[in-house]
Amino acid sequence: MMRARTPRRAARTGAVLPTLDKLLHTPVRLGIVSVLRRGPLTFRELKGALVTTDGNLSIHARKLETAGYITCVKSFAGRIPKTRYRVTPKGRRALTKYLADMESFLGGT
Repeated sequence: MMRARTPRRAARTGAVLPTLDKLLHTPVRLGIVSVLRRGPLTFRELKGALVTTDGNLSIHARKLETAGYITCVKSFAGRIPKTRYRVTPKGRRALTKYLADMESFLGGT
């Protein structure tokens, strides 16, 4: 389990810097949650949207699933396996917070 960190202060301005969600602070994981917020996708659709490899997507999706940010449902269509991913409410909240923290970090309004 990841330990919560206290916000840091910027050296020059004294402003409080947000603590970014380390789980979402990787391009593939951020991409997975971002794409899934529009609706559920199959493994193949998600892989195509993110332009990544099977192994890379599988590893990152598993980390998000373990954290409760996404769900994974496996089924079969005939003999063909189908894996479908969906973002959870926890994942939506985490993405919203991450984006707000990034905007704050970058000095947005």
